Amino acid sequence: MTDEYWMNEALIEAKKALDEKEVPVGAIVLANDRIIGRGHNSTERLKDPTAHAEIIALSAAANFLNNWRLNDAAIYVTLEPCLMCTGALVLSRIKRLVFGAYDEKFGACGSVYNIPFDARFNHTFDVISGVRIEESKVLLKTFFEAQRIKNGLTE
Repeated sequence: MTDEYWMNEALIEAKKALDEKEVPVGAIVLANDRIIGRGHNSTERLKDPTAHAEIIALSAAANFLNNWRLNDAAIYVTLEPCLMCTGALVLSRIKRLVFGAYDEKFGACGSVYNIPFDARFNHTFDVISGVRIEESKVLLKTFFEAQRIKNGLTE
């Protein structure tokens, strides 16, 4: 199956976040063509600043494997991971990251920082960017436009 196919699963998670009025970011962890972890942003619901889609999906995958090392796994995320989530990817020994939209403010996989390719870390991983980017961007735009309307910030 293709990266586009698996990114659809991450988009399903992002839509769950949107329905819950969370920033619509979704993630899945894949190993041997099987989803072993899913997550979507839940920071508001859980009142937890670390409850990003990637962290939840990584935790679910580690629990599934009963091992924190995800050496042969890939993660699909609708938005470029932030510094915290990219650090978790390094520590999990993930093999591959595929993401949709770039995050020009907080992205740590090429936009603001480029952690996956920094040889000073004990682990690097492959990065594929821009997969189903438009769908990811539409979800984010929908969410933030609704937030601006809710907060009376539109003209």
